[in-house]
Amino acid sequence: MGLVNRKAAHDDKKLSVFAKPFVALKNHVFAVLYFAESISLLGDAFTWVGLALLSYQFGKDRSAVILASALTLRVTAFIIFSPFAGVLADRISRKTILYTTHFIRMAIVACLPFVHQEWQIYALVFSLNVFNAFFTPTYRAVIPQVVEKEHYRQAIGLSTATFQILGVLGPGLAGILAVWFGAREIFFIDAGSFIFAAILILLLPTAKMQHKVIHKQKTFTAWQDVIKGIKLLFGNPIIRFALMIEFVSAIAGAQILVNSVGHVKNVLHLDDKHYGWVMAAFGIGASIAAFVAGNLDKTKTRRISLILGALILAITISITNFVSFPIMMVLWIFAGLGQSLAEMPSETLIGENIAENEQGKVYGSHFAFSHLWWAIAYPIAGYTGSNFAGKDFLYGGIISLALLALVMLFMKKHKLSVD
Repeated sequence: MGLVNRKAAHDDKKLSVFAKPFVALKNHVFAVLYFAESISLLGDAFTWVGLALLSYQFGKDRSAVILASALTLRVTAFIIFSPFAGVLADRISRKTILYTTHFIRMAIVACLPFVHQEWQIYALVFSLNVFNAFFTPTYRAVIPQVVEKEHYRQAIGLSTATFQILGVLGPGLAGILAVWFGAREIFFIDAGSFIFAAILILLLPTAKMQHKVIHKQKTFTAWQDVIKGIKLLFGNPIIRFALMIEFVSAIAGAQILVNSVGHVKNVLHLDDKHYGWVMAAFGIGASIAAFVAGNLDKTKTRRISLILGALILAITISITNFVSFPIMMVLWIFAGLGQSLAEMPSETLIGENIAENEQGKVYGSHFAFSHLWWAIAYPIAGYTGSNFAGKDFLYGGIISLALLALVMLFMKKHKLSVD
């Protein structure tokens, strides 16, 4: 019998770093939740491809403005509403929040095929992302409740990897469906994905998702709870350091999202296909890191992963202006690796360092601030891209490296705990 147990343990150790994240799917509740989230993410890909095509119908010269405005509204909704979503996740049924937001988003998406004015797009996109802001922090707060502690990092890694993979594959599938069914009709398929995901969530046991959640509290002090969530987020030195590294990652990552298309088409004189390839390379690198990060850095603070990820990302973009397209492809794989290594640890650190009855509000605050970083980073990337063409990535990399140095000095000055 002892021989059998030793063999089982040996076989578990032999699992590759790519296979280990799937161990979390042995947990039935997480598996259902994970597949519901994956379907929802696929629906998001349909939404943005459909919006791009719909924007084009309003006029080729207006499509970029409409999409840029829609992205701004998306981030704004996240920043404003996600802290309150986190508060709700600590106060009321998380299961109710999850399936209700799916049904409401289904209704909003189902309205998109009928829009005929630009303001209608903005109103619907903002409304859609208000409820996205309520769904995502709640989903993140549920994971540490339902997954065993030893598999928590793997569960987060699997969720993040799926997000990256669907970010690459989802738009392609949405594009194919749009050709078959039509640009407006794709929103009905999108709405159907939300219904399917909501039904999966309805099948989950409520009690498993509600550890130490406060029920029927007479006083509901939303602002005080939001402030408390922010204080807990920045009050923990380990999480604070991770959040500061996320700012570095956002500064560098925005350069990739904003300036890659201009570099490929205007500097390298290539076409849309090549742009698609480099962004796919970035997504592949991010997916690989998401799968393996939880097994490579098992330290308490994830300091190694955070610093290494930010450093790889900043150095990679710093040299991109001076390389050929094939080398850029390789660099973008490393950039994706760096971004996942720099951004993934925050979620697990919250789950491991914040009390269960406070996690919802902290996840909500984290979601708001992580998007605030991108709201700051996008204009910086736009400025370097429009004013320093040919050296935009270099300057973006220099800014990122300088910011990383400041973060490291801050860590040393305040003697943040290390492993």
